[in-house]
Amino acid sequence: MSQTSGFSAGRLTLLGGGNMGGAMLRGWIAAGLDPASVTVVDPSPNDALAELFEAGVHHRTAAPDEVQDVIVLAVKPQMLDEAASQLGAAVGADTLLISVAAGRTVASIEGLLGAHSVVRAMPNTPALIGRGITGAFANARVDESKRALADRLLSASGPVEWVPGEAEIDMVTAVSGSGPAYVFLLAEALAEAGVAAGLEPALAMRLARHTVAGAGELMIRSTDEPAQLRRNVTSPKGTTEAALKVLMADDGFGPLLTRAVAAAKTRAEELAQG
Repeated sequence: MSQTSGFSAGRLTLLGGGNMGGAMLRGWIAAGLDPASVTVVDPSPNDALAELFEAGVHHRTAAPDEVQDVIVLAVKPQMLDEAASQLGAAVGADTLLISVAAGRTVASIEGLLGAHSVVRAMPNTPALIGRGITGAFANARVDESKRALADRLLSASGPVEWVPGEAEIDMVTAVSGSGPAYVFLLAEALAEAGVAAGLEPALAMRLARHTVAGAGELMIRSTDEPAQLRRNVTSPKGTTEAALKVLMADDGFGPLLTRAVAAAKTRAEELAQG
């Protein structure tokens, strides 16, 4: 596995070796983190991590007995209480805790593990291919050096956006955390619309998948705003303009997505309150 210039995170424990934890780990190693400095704690880690274990990443079914410099909490939210209870001696006064457990607040993590430096982060599933984006919030105990380290670790899976207030993590969750599902639904709906227009289903799906993926990549690479890219496709009195008149109607795509994001934000707030 190729590596770029290395960096150090001290002794790092990844609690949870599932899809998201595994994606983060692969990003760290690709970014040059020493595999031997990382311990994955998971009784049944993802099979895809076998290559990294062979490369030197340690695997344990229980937390290390010595204090860790960084612990990344990457278990499912409903499993966090039980998983955190086994950390014990691994958490020291200076340990940096990074949580990607959706809906679990800094206060709940402090309640489980005590008053520590805590970063609450919300990545999204494109992190699985190194194309994610993560929203992050740090509590007051996270100093500049710890924040820089957290940023380095989280950015291995894509850009990191730091928010000044924890409440904004719920907004991040509604936009980018849940956002990939909205895009996948767009691809589904576009393919179904193609079938309704007369295309063979498999062809309609191929057209939809590549159109959505290609448009996304164009947005990343272009310096133009999405609105300008939209205008670039839209010829006066052409086919795209005819379609956009439907999508941009008063009850069209924009207002619908606004209501969807609001619903997701409300649910994120409810989950954070327990």
